[in-house]
Amino acid sequence: MMLSIDRFRDVTLRDGLQLTGKLLEADRKVRLIRELFALGITELEIGSMARPDLVPPMANTAEVVAGLTAEEREHCWVWVATPRQLVRAADAGATRFQFCFSASEAHNQANVNRSVDASLDGLAEAVTLAEKLGGKVQLALATSFTCPFEGAIDPDRVLAIATDRRLAGITDLVLADTVGQAVPGQVSGLVGAARDELAAIGTAFHGHDTWGLGVANSLAALDAGASFVDGTLGALGGCPFAPGASGNTSLEDLLFATRPEGVTPAFFHRLVELSDDVLAQVGEPNRSRAVEGARVTVGPFPWAPPRAGR
Repeated sequence: MMLSIDRFRDVTLRDGLQLTGKLLEADRKVRLIRELFALGITELEIGSMARPDLVPPMANTAEVVAGLTAEEREHCWVWVATPRQLVRAADAGATRFQFCFSASEAHNQANVNRSVDASLDGLAEAVTLAEKLGGKVQLALATSFTCPFEGAIDPDRVLAIATDRRLAGITDLVLADTVGQAVPGQVSGLVGAARDELAAIGTAFHGHDTWGLGVANSLAALDAGASFVDGTLGALGGCPFAPGASGNTSLEDLLFATRPEGVTPAFFHRLVELSDDVLAQVGEPNRSRAVEGARVTVGPFPWAPPRAGR
């Protein structure tokens, strides 16, 4: 399967940063967005309109959006959970909105403090508002596979949400393995089933690497027809309202494993430098297995950066 870089979305500035506890300056976030664009990453999730007292690293999202050009905003998604949050993001200039709620009632209450049915109503209202503003909405469905409070989620429940009439007008359904407990067979099965049901919109996958299957699950999703998969620099991230959720699938690992057109050793070296710079600023280690491998590689392997001992 021939892949292109645009099938990989970077979500470092939202899901990646939200557990760090450190607010990265808005101008540095804007610079990172442009550095990723320059590398060829065409879609990004850049922040959240969540309450800053609950998720402090997202406090300057509106400032980040305002610092971008209109063209850049068309490729930058902002996390929202209510129509009111969408309006706030739109007031800052956002046009791409990732509306989020959970497949499980317990996690939805913990994450956005409302029932799944209320969130579905909110999604329908948000789509209407976005259409009036010339914007687009995708749905990120958290806990699509397992929930830290309820355990395994029945795929039929996920598909019932996916086919609810209140999803009308969304551009994509992003199935999220919030706590990283899914295995490739589950991912390919659910992505494939959702894709069959939702032929008019994209089906995507958002994975976490808690059990070491982030890359395998993402590859399974792509093989099943996912329009894109998410990753973060250095496997940064996790959900503050999902106990046990560790970092996201590493963007470096995804691109090293798949090597889509345009991803060369030189590209990988630049990505690692960018990743190291951002992670150093927020005081987090780089948990990418590909980066770890590059640093310990000895011998003539072109993907290891020149500074690695060889």
